[in-house]
Amino acid sequence: MELSNYSKIFKALSNEQRLKIFMSIYEQSIKGAKKGPDFSLEKPSCCPIERAFTKMCKCIKLSRSTISHHFKELQNAGLITCKREGQMYSCTINEDTVNIIKDFLR
Repeated sequence: MELSNYSKIFKALSNEQRLKIFMSIYEQSIKGAKKGPDFSLEKPSCCPIERAFTKMCKCIKLSRSTISHHFKELQNAGLITCKREGQMYSCTINEDTVNIIKDFLR
């Protein structure tokens, strides 16, 4: 992987709100696994493993347009994948990118 791709990933995670969103989705995806630091949102139980965009709006206090921007940045960096389900979007962690980050940090 080129350094520019790593830069894109870390730039996406450098924003505190995006990092909260990403960590919240990530923590739910590894629930039951070894616990690390608690990065959960104010209402962690309000969103299931696959986070619907509208549910995420209720979890954090940001406008829909701001949350949409954060989701797009995370998606463009390859950190999450989003799929449309009717009028809702569900987002999951891109495990390949997470593994790339882990390998880079080793």
